[in-house]
Amino acid sequence: MLVATILALPLAAAMLAVIFGRHGAGLAAATCAVQGGAITALIVVVAQEGTVTVESGGWPAPLGVVLQADGLACGFLAMTALVMAGVTAQGRVQFASPKGETRAAWAFWPLALLLWGALNVVFLSRDLFNLYVGLELMSLVAVALVAIDGKAETLAAALRYMLVAVFGSLLYLLGVVLLYSAHGVLDIGLIAARGAAGPADIVAASLVTAGLAAKMALFPFHAWLPPAHSGAPAPASAMLSAMVPKAAFVILIRFWFEAVPDLASAAILMLLGALGAAAILHGGVMSLRQSRLKLVIAYSTVAQVGYLLLIFPLAGGESAAQPWAAGAWTGGVLHALSHGLAKAAMFLCAGVWIASLGHDRLDGLCGQARATPMATFAFALAAITLMGLPPSGGFIAKYLMLTSALASGQWFWALVLLAGGLLTAAYLYRPLAALVATADVAPPSAPWDQQIAPLVLAAAAILLGVASSAPFEFLQIGYPQAAVRGLE
Repeated sequence: MLVATILALPLAAAMLAVIFGRHGAGLAAATCAVQGGAITALIVVVAQEGTVTVESGGWPAPLGVVLQADGLACGFLAMTALVMAGVTAQGRVQFASPKGETRAAWAFWPLALLLWGALNVVFLSRDLFNLYVGLELMSLVAVALVAIDGKAETLAAALRYMLVAVFGSLLYLLGVVLLYSAHGVLDIGLIAARGAAGPADIVAASLVTAGLAAKMALFPFHAWLPPAHSGAPAPASAMLSAMVPKAAFVILIRFWFEAVPDLASAAILMLLGALGAAAILHGGVMSLRQSRLKLVIAYSTVAQVGYLLLIFPLAGGESAAQPWAAGAWTGGVLHALSHGLAKAAMFLCAGVWIASLGHDRLDGLCGQARATPMATFAFALAAITLMGLPPSGGFIAKYLMLTSALASGQWFWALVLLAGGLLTAAYLYRPLAALVATADVAPPSAPWDQQIAPLVLAAAAILLGVASSAPFEFLQIGYPQAAVRGLE
């Protein structure tokens, strides 16, 4: 019942928001309240009883579609609900009266709720084609959110995003088709239980991985992301950065750790790690070169996504049987959750300053620490998380990955982690310095209620580090042991 509610509620609310457009903000707020209660109840059940499995229609796989709530799924469900609550709190002003008759105000709420529903499908599904459906719905809605204001530059960015998304979808679907033709099943558990892997499996895994890399804006498939964030409204950017790349990441780790762990050769894992390292360095350098806040944050997303790929060489393949593997895997997931909360907070802060100043140029942010102290403090807390400084969730995540890299003798990944942290500190110092600098003319202030949502999200990212013991243990419920068993 809880799983069905979590899946159906955002989709039903999206349909109602189409009909009752002027009440979209209220529908979204009500959905956040009910969905938050359902997710909290599901987390309690999973913590007490372990992984919850639901067979749709009462039919087991391969006839039915299996849904599963484990620590990984619940963690991302909770992060998504928190981000959506923050987006709703800020979006109710930006997309409400007196703009209630505009296209953006009418379309934003159905699109946001549809995106939420698609993400829930991805987090809970165990069927590769069902995951494809969730990915496609998510991508189509995300493209529409980028283009929601109808400006020429945002339409161009949305078209670029759509082309990359379609390309990634085709690659993913082709890989799924090859797996189905070879084994006749699409359920992740049944694929893991197949016989010896053949050449078709290797080709399929390569196609699926390439498609998901495009979806999560992994270097060098990242060119669509910065322009998309540059013109999108701040609440839309918060969703696109915090949640959309994480959906592809969840599928990627389920695929390699649960569906085809036997294909995870040392060469493949090293390639995935190298792409992650390149993303960290490229995204960090590009962030240093930007003069607009939203572009700094957008290229930061490119860099932060790279950290997630370090899970594969540290916890995949032969490393899966080692004592440091669970720490590396959990550290990567904690980083994804912390990044989602912190990055949403940053984009919502940018929205506060854009509404107040009319721009997001770094050289025009002087004096905002005095004019908008809550938003400035929220941005600083989010920066602490992304830098990986204590006591944040980002610190715990990078500490776990760093110790795993050293324990496994893979010191080069430790160097990448340290270099990435230094780059993050360098490019986030620029907006922080501008915010606390003294302005020649007193800047306009912003309503305090618009600064609460980013502060709550940034504080949640810090809390993941302060109270890290419970999340660490909870995320390991349902930790994929198939790879370990395959090596025993």
